[in-house]
Formats: sequence, C-alpha cells, structure tokens
Amino acid sequence: MEGLRFLFVASLHHPDPGRQSFGDIGRDFPVTQSQHFWVKALRKMGHKCFVFWRSASAFTGRQAPHLQMHEHTRPGAVLRWVSRAFPEINPDVRLRNRRMFTLAHRIKPDVIVMIGGNHVILPKTVYDLKRRLHSTILYASGTSPSIFAHRIERSAASSYDLVLTNDRAHAQEWIDIGAARAIALPLSAVDPSFHQTRLLSADDKRRFGCHIGFVGTLVPKRLYGRRVDDLAALQPYGLALWSVHEVPQILMSAYRGPALGDDMMRAVSGSTVVVNPHGDFMKDGGNQRLFEACGAGRLQITNHSPAVQRWFNVGEHLVTYRDQEELRALVTYFLENREARERIARAGQEHVYAHHTYDHRMQQLLDLLPGG
Repeated sequence: MEGLRFLFVASLHHPDPGRQSFGDIGRDFPVTQSQHFWVKALRKMGHKCFVFWRSASAFTGRQAPHLQMHEHTRPGAVLRWVSRAFPEINPDVRLRNRRMFTLAHRIKPDVIVMIGGNHVILPKTVYDLKRRLHSTILYASGTSPSIFAHRIERSAASSYDLVLTNDRAHAQEWIDIGAARAIALPLSAVDPSFHQTRLLSADDKRRFGCHIGFVGTLVPKRLYGRRVDDLAALQPYGLALWSVHEVPQILMSAYRGPALGDDMMRAVSGSTVVVNPHGDFMKDGGNQRLFEACGAGRLQITNHSPAVQRWFNVGEHLVTYRDQEELRALVTYFLENREARERIARAGQEHVYAHHTYDHRMQQLLDLLPGG
C-alpha cells in the first residue's frame, strides 16, 4: 500500500509534570503509550503520521489531568467531571474541535485514528471530517463501550468505518451501536528493541526484584474485583505490584509504587513469575501486558480465556489458570522449577517476536483498511 497520511487523535496519559504543555510534548507519543510503537512501525513502512492532542487545553496548551471513572468524586475533580459529561457546552472543548478540524483540512489524512477514551471530539466533528475529507475513520479502543466509552464516543459510532478492539464481545457491542465494522484485533504487541529482558543494576534489583510481579490497574472493584482477589491470594508467595492508580488496602503491603515505560519493563524483568489477571470486563480478549510480559522473557501466568488460546499455545508460550487454587499451585510449581519456567519464558518471547510485533500488527491494520 502506497504511503498514507495518518492523523492520530488522542489524549496524553500520565503526563510528566515537567512536560505537560502541548509545545513540550511535540507531535509524537511518549513510549508509555502503545501508539508510540504504532507510529514507529507505520513510519518504517513509509507512511506519514501526525498527532492531535485532544487533551491539550486550547487556551493554555497544557494537558488536562487524565480523569479515571472512579476518580470523579475526588475534591477538585467534580468540575472537570461535569465539563467532560457535557463537552458540547465547554468553550475549551469547542475550540479544540475547531483546531482539530483545521489541522485535518491542512494535512488531508487518508486515515483518522480516533484513540479510545475520547470525551473531547464531538460526533458532528467526526461526521463533518468524514464527509468533507473522505478520510477513513478508524476507532481503536481496548475496552468495552458499554462500560468505558463516553456518550459522544458511542454517538459517533455510525461514522466509524472500522473499530479495532481487544475483545470479541466488545467488537460486537460497537456493531450493535452503529459501527460499520468492528474487528477483534489486539491493539498491543511488542517492539523487540524495547520489550526485551532488562539487565538490572543492584539498585534496580532492590526496587524491582520479586518472586511474583504484577503491573496494572486495580480499581474500581466492580471492574477489577477478580483481579484484586486473585492477587490477594498470592501475597504469601512474595507478591510485588506496581500501579499508577489507587491500590486497595488489602494489597498495600505488596505495593511498590508506579511503573511506566522503562520502569514497567524493569518491574516485569525483575519478577521471577509475572501474573496477569484480566479485568472483569474482558472475557474474550487480551490486555497490553499479555504481550509485553512475554516480550520481557518472563514466565506469564494469566487467567484462562478463548483469546489467549487464539494467540498463544497454552503450556508452551505461557500458562493459564481457572481459579485461585490452580493459580497458587502453578505459582508454587514454577517458582520451584527454574528449568520449566525458563523454557516457557523463552518460547513465549520467541513467539511474540515472531508473530506479535508492532510491525505485524500495523500490517494487519493496513490489510483491514479499504484497498488494503
């Protein structure tokens, strides 16, 4: 496929306090977001990529705080929540829409990639861009629209030419609310130059070394209750966990702080075994860590699901469990059996390098586009 022009419309997640302004961030994604690797792979293939930061205030240029669903009752967050619940009346949001519209007309993208979590770009803006520029509208979301998507994301579904999501059930939900096409294609993958086993310094080993490691989100309970319960069952075995969000009290003794980007890879590399229970909302899909943990060359134990079996050979590339009893038994066995643990870890890393790199993923994406 000839070189295409991609316009990514996204929010900056977890901005560094010292680099929050639009000007400081520039046009590219930070390594802490998977779209960094999308853009890297697409450019390597000869395509051009641009980014519009919908999370940057039109008035100040600074990135708005990333508000999680469970954080809306915190002091100081109520006004932000109201402005996001009703973006049509927010002057800043309306100006961001005009600026995004102007940028799109200037660069004339072949594909506009709307990244999930949008509470800024209005349905009318998406519709008008599609009608005037004839761009393909690609919507990429790793979560359920019925649980996570903002009202304006769902309202714009009929303008999406293609929705990519991590879970088959989520893909069907998007079709049910009006998307022309939805495909369960993992949004995450690995970049072998980044997702690899880290050699840890003595300080790193003190900070990241552990028997059982987990990196991810743990709240709210209604979305991650099973994950929290499964992790709590492993605390006697030497559990350590990292999260950029709140941590339930039951797991605080295992908490070691946040871990993003390189620190996330150090935390995974420092774990003898990596556990990866999926969120309660993901029944037939896979999260980002599913591929990254294998890329780090560590044995991964994740909960059983049809999607894992589609993408991996269970028992060869990773290991799955169905209940806490089986989880504890697997952890005990692999902590005691280094040869078996390392054999599966090596096979898992080789597998994702051979079949699940971002180069593979972007080629799959291109093949799904009109004319692909």
